[in-house]
Amino acid sequence: MSLLAAEIAVLRTSVAREAPAARHRCEVVGGASRRSRALAQARAHGRIKGRAVSELAATAPRFVRWGGRRASSSSAAFLLMEIFEKKKTVDLRKKHIGPSCKIFFSHDPIKIVQAKGQYMYDEKGRRYLDCINNVAHVGHCHPDVVKAGAQQMELLNTNSRFLHDKLVLYAQRLQATLPDKLSVCYFVNSGSEANDLALRLAREYSGHKDVITLENAYHGHVSSLIDISPYKFHQLSDFEQNQFVHVAPSPDVYRGKYRAGGADPATAYADEVKDIIEGVHAKGRKIAAFIAESLQSCGGQVVPPMGYFQQVAEHVRKAGGLFIADEVQVGFGRVGAHFWAFQLQGEDFVPDIVTMGKPIGNGHPMSCVVTTKEVAEAFMSSGMEYFNTFGGNPVSCAVGLAVLDVIEKEDLRGNALRVGRHLTSLLEKQKEKHPLIGDIRGCGLFVGVELVRDRLKLTPATAEAQEVIYKLKEDYILLSADGPHRNVLKFKPPMCFTTADADLAVEKIDHILTELEEALGLKLSNIVNTENERKERN
Repeated sequence: MSLLAAEIAVLRTSVAREAPAARHRCEVVGGASRRSRALAQARAHGRIKGRAVSELAATAPRFVRWGGRRASSSSAAFLLMEIFEKKKTVDLRKKHIGPSCKIFFSHDPIKIVQAKGQYMYDEKGRRYLDCINNVAHVGHCHPDVVKAGAQQMELLNTNSRFLHDKLVLYAQRLQATLPDKLSVCYFVNSGSEANDLALRLAREYSGHKDVITLENAYHGHVSSLIDISPYKFHQLSDFEQNQFVHVAPSPDVYRGKYRAGGADPATAYADEVKDIIEGVHAKGRKIAAFIAESLQSCGGQVVPPMGYFQQVAEHVRKAGGLFIADEVQVGFGRVGAHFWAFQLQGEDFVPDIVTMGKPIGNGHPMSCVVTTKEVAEAFMSSGMEYFNTFGGNPVSCAVGLAVLDVIEKEDLRGNALRVGRHLTSLLEKQKEKHPLIGDIRGCGLFVGVELVRDRLKLTPATAEAQEVIYKLKEDYILLSADGPHRNVLKFKPPMCFTTADADLAVEKIDHILTELEEALGLKLSNIVNTENERKERN
């Protein structure tokens, strides 16, 4: 038995000894004979992880199956493990983790110890409905994904310099979800790695350096991507935008430069990109790529107008550049109607490079860049080999295959479409009721609710948005707010999210907004008048 196994057995024994009165709410795990053997081995070692056995037993954390209304259901009992009390965890995080590494709900962070499906559990066994974790795409700890990873880990994990079937099988399966011309894969480990590699591919293919990005865009945390992420670099007071980076207006038809009431916002926004290209050429420079999320996430759940990407791609390709579609947050069926969000623009639009991350491995670190043969051959002609130690390893590919299987087997794309429509319908009804709701937008299970203090001036309701997410937390619902003004409530839950989950979340939002509006003295009749005035102006 390993030291860790011995430690766990000691923890179980401690719970059995110290909490007999709590049997109505928890079940101690582990048999007596197993505990005896574990303790004997632990005593033989004398210390476990530098601590005396007696000390460990005296301060043992909880390791139980929780009963309780919020902690379990008739179908499953969730095993929870807490190594430290919450305060100790907070103190250790402050001591050992960099202060720039932010945490959700920083005023009162949640300590999560277990997750299943669309639910997360804290150290006290309380269940939270997760509306924001698009990493756990097919549901937290999906048994099929866990099993696939564990079985492959027992068999083999190595790098892609060796032949193994799961690498080519996964590449084949992934390519089948994409247009035919996107046929060459490069496997990496994060969305940031994927976007960084995409820039390298575009620059090698085009021979140019300049990049056009969107206002409020975020594409990753490495230096090359911070350079093209206004969402990040605008936070730095002393940041000087690189001369090879050019920022186009976000194609936001609610708050942006060209709005839904205009004649043709898609063309107007695309012409802005054309103007940038002409300006770059006038300076003797050339465009390597235009990069955009297929739906802007950090930028405020922005849905580009139909036809925008086609026109941008035409302008960029005429200039010798490539179109990079960032699907890191919105791919793998999240939009419901299609497997990839760029497909919302129509069959006549195909990017030159697609990057993907977060949902691809359901929490396992995995990502991919898919491009055309022409781009791949240009990259190869540079003479530099591309190698990634962990990209495309057998365990990652096994996990990726399992995720694809679950999406298909459980019809999660169909679920995203059905539940997303239900959620949007509920929210639209709330918009008719609540003056704080300015706009509802999104596709499938990617939905934004923009809060405003004034529907005519579109004054961002930033403080109110923060109040909503903290009040929801008190109701055991996890939601976040983002966008340039941090006033857009973001729904991007695991794809197993249900209509009942949507009902609950919207019911709580309704209650919170009602209280906020009463406190602010906002009345719908006043808002309707200003809304009509705005429409007349447009």
